[in-house]
Amino acid sequence: MTILTLETLRSEAAIFSVAESQHPEPLLYGVTDGKAIGTYLEQKFRLYLRDRYEFIEGNSASGIDFPGLFVDIKVTSIKQPQSSCPFKSARQKIFGLGYSLLIFVYDKADDSTNRTATLNILHAIYVSAERTADFQMTRGIRNILENEGNKDDLIAFLLDRNLPVDEIEASNIADEILRNPPIQGFLTISNALQWRLQYGRAIERAGQEEGVIAVYRGNP
Repeated sequence: MTILTLETLRSEAAIFSVAESQHPEPLLYGVTDGKAIGTYLEQKFRLYLRDRYEFIEGNSASGIDFPGLFVDIKVTSIKQPQSSCPFKSARQKIFGLGYSLLIFVYDKADDSTNRTATLNILHAIYVSAERTADFQMTRGIRNILENEGNKDDLIAFLLDRNLPVDEIEASNIADEILRNPPIQGFLTISNALQWRLQYGRAIERAGQEEGVIAVYRGNP
């Protein structure tokens, strides 16, 4: 059996999106719970791939769906394109999550006559790991560096933006930023016990920015 690669993952996501957008599903009729819909789509996509490719399956220890490729699947409604992800370190907001995202954005329509639901996949977007940092956080840091900012400026900015760190950690992160300036990220990441990821900007910029790929665009 063929080994799953990043390229085939993305191309199969596009093929899957076309098929799923035309599939009437009785199990989802009347379902409004986004988590249940996300679980349905993720499992279906994994089963689809399992029939065709060899790949390492994710588990709770790895925390992501395709640990061999460092890719996690996210499924979200176009009405509020966001989801949560585990908080590991405040650095994720600056340097990225540490893995790439494959995001399916759907619009769900119920058919009351046939009692089925269709998930019209409007976008499938691949955001590479280095682009998964917070947009405003990385833009602010990059502006400080471009304007001859120093360590004190960076610490002040990190604390002003309520990054969940103390002053010692902020100082360590500032040193790291000076050694390794962050790349511009394209997610919006809200502070919480779990990160809250919002994808509006990634949807807008897909296909226009390096590392933010429009894998598939459906019909609204």
